[in-house]
Amino acid sequence: MDFRYSSEQSDLKRRAAAYTELMIAHEDASEQAGGPLPEAIVKQLTQEAMKHGVYAINMPKEWGGEGLSLLDQVIVEEEFGKATNCLWDIPWRPANVLAYGTAAQREKYLLPIIRGERFDAFAVTEPNAGSDPSMGTTSATRTDGGWLINGEKWFVTCGDVADFLVVQADALVDGAKLSTLFLVEKSKPGVAIQRTPHFMHSAVNGHPEFTFTDVFVTDADILGELGQGFDLTKEWFTDERLMIAARTVGAAERALKLARDWAVQREQFGAPISSYQLIQGMLADCAVDIAVNRAFTHQVAWEADNGADRKTVHAKASMAKLSASEAAGRVIDRCVQIFGGRGYDRSYPVERMYREIRVDRIWEGTSEIQRLIIANEIIKRGTGALNFMEA
Repeated sequence: MDFRYSSEQSDLKRRAAAYTELMIAHEDASEQAGGPLPEAIVKQLTQEAMKHGVYAINMPKEWGGEGLSLLDQVIVEEEFGKATNCLWDIPWRPANVLAYGTAAQREKYLLPIIRGERFDAFAVTEPNAGSDPSMGTTSATRTDGGWLINGEKWFVTCGDVADFLVVQADALVDGAKLSTLFLVEKSKPGVAIQRTPHFMHSAVNGHPEFTFTDVFVTDADILGELGQGFDLTKEWFTDERLMIAARTVGAAERALKLARDWAVQREQFGAPISSYQLIQGMLADCAVDIAVNRAFTHQVAWEADNGADRKTVHAKASMAKLSASEAAGRVIDRCVQIFGGRGYDRSYPVERMYREIRVDRIWEGTSEIQRLIIANEIIKRGTGALNFMEA
């Protein structure tokens, strides 16, 4: 097969890189503000993302999205990952499962997102249900004309700016708990933000904690089918883990470029520090970590686009996320070391990357959970399932 980008992919990468430079120009302002940027700047960056063709990249063209394949999305997100402060949240990427909505749901929820008029957030994690979603206690109980949702959700990424939430809850039906996704307007009575935690990184958007107290929704607010919640959430995780892998590769690449340029011009003991073998060894190890993980992440995305079994893709996305996020941590740690004291200065991008890259080994499933997913695939289906896809 031809591993070269097509001319269209090369142009896509160029446009994504150009847009990323626009985001990078606002990094310092975001850091100084503790994350958030003025609404006018966010709107400007949103419009620029649309002009560059990198907004709603995972939605079909006929709905107003960019209609990119998973491989093309990986190419874009890798460039986005070079920006700090999670500024890559601004070129919005709607939850992929919104594509399963009815025509009415699409008109109400998805199309306004694609136009940059509304925003969504996925609410899955709970105080006692993180890695083990079966421990979730958020429930939906039948009532006249619909359902009453009660429960609590934590770490709802972008929940502070979202207009509505995709809430995973157990629909209680005849004594059974049917995991189901509900579309819940944030303005509904009973929906409340209890706390917006301050994390290690200063992100442009927050990760608030929500409570739901007798929040009324109708059958028309069910996304997909009753009892389909776990399957849809798993599909969401698959794509998001691939995008995390792509962004961590991009972050590592930017860190290496900064460290290389610093090592070439920084002199100690009468010579550039790049002339010393200990520095050279770190630079080489960084390059290997980046190259290997870029290749594998691209491979998994390509396989998904070309009909690979979805269960296998789910496991391989876990492999990509596990490997790339941990490799990026190693790369950026080395780059901070190469910068020395300046690497510990918040005005330097490598310092911000050092803080920000840590969460990629936690959110959308910890590294330990990814290992369990991978091991489970091996045990159930054998090692051959994880080999390169044959034509």
